[in-house]
Amino acid sequence: MTIYPVAVEDYVKCIYGHTEWQAEPITTSVLAARLGLAASSVTEMVKKLAAQGLVSHVPYGAISLTPDGSALALRMVRRHRLIETWLVQHFGYGWDEVHDEAEVLEHSLSDRLLDLIDAELGHPVRDPHGDPIPRANGSIERPAAVLLSEAMDAATGLVVRISDRDPMLLRHLTAEGIGLDSAIEVVGRKPFGGALVVRLGARELDLGDEAAASIWLSA
Repeated sequence: MTIYPVAVEDYVKCIYGHTEWQAEPITTSVLAARLGLAASSVTEMVKKLAAQGLVSHVPYGAISLTPDGSALALRMVRRHRLIETWLVQHFGYGWDEVHDEAEVLEHSLSDRLLDLIDAELGHPVRDPHGDPIPRANGSIERPAAVLLSEAMDAATGLVVRISDRDPMLLRHLTAEGIGLDSAIEVVGRKPFGGALVVRLGARELDLGDEAAASIWLSA
């Protein structure tokens, strides 16, 4: 198995994550924003990834993973999500606390230890945020879901995924009682571009655009 630098692993994982739950392709500028790096630095790195056969890219066009790039990305995604699950279930971390820890640990654990963690956890199929965990062979099953902000009025479903990009948002949703498997009904938008109103049990909640764009319901 080829050993890649940490930066390479981070890049392919970020590229994969961008299109996992939506179809819009990632560009150099978007990738730079997500990684918090200068666009010029990202452009040079993308050229190196292309030379290594991990991505396909034409100047000013979208970046896509090759089969080798996808395999590496799924390997890193598996590591990240298993570690997040491990930290929550065995060490009492909150779901808003695990991302940064997993970002560090995913590059250092051996495959043997990761497989033992997987077995100890009972081979979980999703992480604390609902993201599917790839199997050791690289296969992955993503549940059918619709973004809450795009759901029709009166639509109902269970929360199957919540983006982990903003820990403060996760804490806010926890305080509102929204988590994985919460049953939600879409009531509708308030007038003039107002909040999205949802029903959670006997309560009605107002959700802002950022929250509504971070929650996926079962389709």
